[in-house]
Amino acid sequence: MGNKVKFPKPFDGAISKFFTDDAPGDIRNAIKSAVKGKIIDKTYPYKSHMDRKEYEDLLEDLQIELVKMQSWAKETGARIAVVFEGRDAAGKGGTIKRFRENMNPRVASVVALSKPTETEQTEWYFQRYIKHMPSAGQIVFFDRSWYNRGVVEHVFGFCNNDQRGHFFNQVNDFEKMLDDDGIILVKLWMNVGRAEQLRRFLDRESDRLKQWKLSGIDVKGLYKWDEYTSAITETLSKSHSGHAPWHVIRTDDKRRARIAAIRTVLSKIPYSNKDTEVASLADNKICGGPDILNG
Repeated sequence: MGNKVKFPKPFDGAISKFFTDDAPGDIRNAIKSAVKGKIIDKTYPYKSHMDRKEYEDLLEDLQIELVKMQSWAKETGARIAVVFEGRDAAGKGGTIKRFRENMNPRVASVVALSKPTETEQTEWYFQRYIKHMPSAGQIVFFDRSWYNRGVVEHVFGFCNNDQRGHFFNQVNDFEKMLDDDGIILVKLWMNVGRAEQLRRFLDRESDRLKQWKLSGIDVKGLYKWDEYTSAITETLSKSHSGHAPWHVIRTDDKRRARIAAIRTVLSKIPYSNKDTEVASLADNKICGGPDILNG
């Protein structure tokens, strides 16, 4: 057999270079000493990943509940919007995939908007999101949302302080209008530890099937962990309300995080024939309000 062909890493191997040259020593050492199946972050409440068989059995049961929820929404005309936000590589996409695996794509859709066009930049900030809100019997999963302004746009200077302040002045009223109009809004913030985030980036960098997930923002964001932390903390504090609370999920274990996310959504929907033993409350060790946020 010939030599195995080597393919260039995206962004000239910038993630590997960050790991080698610029990552904090404790983060680099945590990744180097990582043991398969074990959680890197010592502050995470579990030492090991959830057992695969237990996870797959429970996920199947929960996906049956999601199908029940879908049927109920279609029959009653309910409108459900689920916002997925969080740090890069926190597992938003993978979690959304598990939500939708057995759902009807005509009923349950994903909205993942790219950066606003020149025309959209002149519109009311929330305008382009409103057109994607669910109609009767529809479930919409927002893969990132209007909260870009509170975090990413702020961290990278894509908006000024006045624009961000205006966003905070309006966001709670905007979500109250959705609630008053009968839309069931569930907001999930998925948070991953710094070492685990970098480990996932390194994995993506070396996997040709995952490289598409990486962006220049991801690379630059590696140097802005503290800025992200500050922006996230402020955003959650200012937009956590009684009518639209944040549900923060620690995602260092993807399996537990997916289970917690699905249970959180199911707990908010009054669908028929709910199996309360399966669709029980999420694990409060890894899921809670903004106070559970871990850096």
